[in-house]
Amino acid sequence: MANQNDSFIDEVTDDLRRDRLFAAFRRFGWIAIALILAMVGWSVWREYSANQAEAKARAWGDAVLAAQESPERATAFAAVDADGSAGRKLLAEMLAAGAEAEAGEAQQASERLLAAANASPEDTLLHDLALLKAVMVAGPGMDAAKRDGILSQLSKPGAPFELLALEQKAVALIGAGRTEDATMLIRQIQQKDGLSEPLRRRLGEVMITLGADPDEAQGPGPQSMPIAPSE
Repeated sequence: MANQNDSFIDEVTDDLRRDRLFAAFRRFGWIAIALILAMVGWSVWREYSANQAEAKARAWGDAVLAAQESPERATAFAAVDADGSAGRKLLAEMLAAGAEAEAGEAQQASERLLAAANASPEDTLLHDLALLKAVMVAGPGMDAAKRDGILSQLSKPGAPFELLALEQKAVALIGAGRTEDATMLIRQIQQKDGLSEPLRRRLGEVMITLGADPDEAQGPGPQSMPIAPSE
């Protein structure tokens, strides 16, 4: 008799547990279903977004390659649809400026690069690269004070193109006839960390041209001195 009672109690207990489980599922089950649906939806959206981004990047690359084959490359590069991407727009403008520089239109190329850089100040790397290229393309044709201001900004410690900007400062100093200042600045550049081998060779060649010892030597550099000749 005791066994029958125990069996009956167990059956009742199991029924109660099932009833409570079903009641809990009816009450809170929609939360679990909603979470599952949200996870599935997020995965689908992420995959879709990745595919869209890849398709846009491929389309932009194809457009750039097509512009490369155009007889009017500068115009074709500038017309490439950036699809709202400031970075791609700046890259397209840099390619257009490169085509203009190759065609002998250095001043126009420099102005395009400056305008493109000013239009995308949030992308520090591309912004600074466009400014540096603008200085290099224009060469001595750029206003000395303007060039000095740009290079001073680009050669700040930690800037992406600090060493290249300092090299351009040295070039500008040589162009202004200030060879001693240029030599001192090159000496300082040679002591900096992160100096690439091509840049090291270029600096050594410039030192030889200036009649100075190309070996590295410690010395203060006129980084803060203006390149523009004093009145």
